[in-house]
Amino acid sequence: MKALPIIGALPPLPSLPLPSVCRLLPGGLTGLSTALLKATVLEIAILAGHLLLYPSGITQERRPPAPPSPSPETAPLRLPTQDRPPVVLLHGFIDNRSVFVLLRRSLAQHGGQRVESLNYSPLTCDIRTAAALLGRHIEEICERTGSERADVVGHSLGGLIARYYVQRLGGDHRVRTLVTLGTPHSGTRVARLANAHPIARQMRPGSDVLEELAGPAPGCRTRFVSLWSDLDHVMDPPEAARLDHPDLTTRNVRVTGIGHLALPVHPAVASVVRQVLDEAHQAGSGTTAGTAADAAPDTGDVTVA
Repeated sequence: MKALPIIGALPPLPSLPLPSVCRLLPGGLTGLSTALLKATVLEIAILAGHLLLYPSGITQERRPPAPPSPSPETAPLRLPTQDRPPVVLLHGFIDNRSVFVLLRRSLAQHGGQRVESLNYSPLTCDIRTAAALLGRHIEEICERTGSERADVVGHSLGGLIARYYVQRLGGDHRVRTLVTLGTPHSGTRVARLANAHPIARQMRPGSDVLEELAGPAPGCRTRFVSLWSDLDHVMDPPEAARLDHPDLTTRNVRVTGIGHLALPVHPAVASVVRQVLDEAHQAGSGTTAGTAADAAPDTGDVTVA
């Protein structure tokens, strides 16, 4: 009977460079592995850069002083109404406004819109509380700018907070367009890893907050656009960041080639956000959204090289 060879005695395999290894894989797996590697490297680089910028975004941003109180002899004073409504940026879980430094610059330079961001405390324990805070912030912006409505861009949890404000707190009369980036609209199983935090529990599938949002929302006037990535590992499954609701006007845009942290940073995503806000502007801020049957169809994929 022949003895079995000892694995440790086998000659070492020659080391192969990554391109050579990828050529040995099946075609589909090769493409996925290369894209995943690129996305992972990008996520690490973005995380490192964001950690450096994080302290700069801890405090609330400075805002222009409110106009003086009207006197009986004068009409109410407001800042001139701009052609486009203001844009409010809302960050994700345990983050702050510094995550939007590049997106904010892109929006301000492209459309000339007033762009503001809101920090909510990492100690906030309830999406409903954060949504009410967002509502007060948007009311203040509309009063200060003279605009009837605002657009909102929310990353991750920020999109869920904004959606709760729109659907459950009457915010659809103020929010014209809500763009969400990697938001767990149907919940993410990754939230179980931070189960000690109450807000993380609210992002789990089947939570009471998500059940509220899944309920009827007839006549909602806000237009929703959700960007989701097939390489977003914070969303489990990735399709959890899609928004599908029978009463809402929605459009889902799949982004391929980047992960969760890159969504508010990558120029290709910023281009899509600008296009969405341009379309809303061209349609007219007074346009009232209909039902999902009247919604624009899902767009094609956005591929990031």
